[in-house]
Amino acid sequence: MTGKNIDNVIETDGALILGAGIAGLFTALKLAPFPSLVLAGSRPGASGSSAWAQGGIAAAVGKSDDWHSHAADTMAAGAGLCDAGIVDLVTRAAPDRIADLLALGVPFDRGAGGDLALGREAAHSKSRIVHVRGDRAGAEISRTLAARVCETPQVRVMEGFHAVELAMEDGRVAGLFARHGSGAEARLVLFRARAVVFATGGLSALYAVTTNPLESRGEGLGMAARAGALIADAEFVQFHPTAIALGRDPAPLATEALRGEGAVLINELGERFMPELHADAELAPRDVVARAIHRQIAAGHRAFLDCRQAIGAKFAGAFPTVHAACIQAGIDPAVQPIPVAPAAHYHMGGIASDAQGRSSLPGLWVAGECASTGLHGANRLASNSLLEGLVFGALVADDIKGALARGRTRGTPPPPEMTQLAAPPHVLRQAMTRHVGLERDEAGLGEALAAILRLERGATEPSLLNMLAAAKLVTTGALLRRESRGGHWRSDHPALSREATRSFATLADAGRIAAGAPAPLRRIHS
Repeated sequence: MTGKNIDNVIETDGALILGAGIAGLFTALKLAPFPSLVLAGSRPGASGSSAWAQGGIAAAVGKSDDWHSHAADTMAAGAGLCDAGIVDLVTRAAPDRIADLLALGVPFDRGAGGDLALGREAAHSKSRIVHVRGDRAGAEISRTLAARVCETPQVRVMEGFHAVELAMEDGRVAGLFARHGSGAEARLVLFRARAVVFATGGLSALYAVTTNPLESRGEGLGMAARAGALIADAEFVQFHPTAIALGRDPAPLATEALRGEGAVLINELGERFMPELHADAELAPRDVVARAIHRQIAAGHRAFLDCRQAIGAKFAGAFPTVHAACIQAGIDPAVQPIPVAPAAHYHMGGIASDAQGRSSLPGLWVAGECASTGLHGANRLASNSLLEGLVFGALVADDIKGALARGRTRGTPPPPEMTQLAAPPHVLRQAMTRHVGLERDEAGLGEALAAILRLERGATEPSLLNMLAAAKLVTTGALLRRESRGGHWRSDHPALSREATRSFATLADAGRIAAGAPAPLRRIHS
């Protein structure tokens, strides 16, 4: 499809929610009885990264735990860049959000006495992770929320839409343009709404190997950035240490809960390498573990997760998702170590958000991985991601219900040029992995930026422009952060700066840096 014709205009009296993962579905449920329209790329409850999440949700619900301890662990993992107020807000709200999910019917695992079973994961000082069937939290929570949405008359779900550009009127978000169908059957639809919520997920599929679905390619962030939104902490990308190294993309994940149960990392010689690197060994922060595995592989070794002694014969029942992936590859994890390698997993940065989930663009709210709230800082604490989506889904819903303008915008914003939808080019994924991955330096970041700029020349497809905008913001942020902190490691600047600052930039800022302007991005003290 080419040209600039709008095939249809759909108005909604309530909120328009882009994304049908946990953040998007929970926002819709919390908005009811206020009406909402959820746009889903595919079937709600099965699409996006939420349904793939294995670890669970962190919440201080145990008798010996409290939200202060959860907050302290979150701050420590974030390497000095967490927003303390947001951390307190999220960790304090966590038990209430677990109660919400229980009321909606999520079948969390329970112990022999009937209390919630609590697991421990890396960098947590307490056992506070609630799971469903061991490693199926994301899938079961997504399924439950989707079922409740289908039972809620105020929520309308429309499947098969691919959003490509925000519709702006007088500096305010008035809706979005989305493509439906492909080839000659493709249609461009303008969805108009007084409130738009982005719950679009992350950007890990911009890298050559990811643990996320391949649609997690930063298009929500790119759309917002192209409309002028402020983007925060874009340089901080988390690599999961233990993707199962089977040569598959996306790569199956060996959940961190395995290490929480006592599984250890070894090389092909049977040697453990984490105890000499960190006091918490395999339960060190994710960036530490991921770099340790990366360096083992770079030195010519192979890395394995050894679950034989810690889990052994219990594996199939305790971790069915990981077990099935291993068996499919001819590995019995009860008696064989699992080959692992780091893979792009989570974006700590995103569309800058305040404590109500508002972006810098009037009319646009954000929730989940596409947002940067300040919760995660430089390094996300394990199992805080689903929690953040739930907490901010509720906050966004409350804010929209209380602050939504009564009048409707009028007129028709100019539609984007439409061609075939693009996938992340191979050269982009390779450049991001090679130069903007676990270890970075100025020369490599410059090469990645040059590749992005080459792809930008002549590009007109909105989905490709969204991906390139996201990649440019990550790369320029990494170029300007001349220190090593959390998920951002500069081999040419390995020291931690004395001053901890979050980074904030627009796409225009990133463009000036890419053009060689000496001015730094705006930085705000944390």
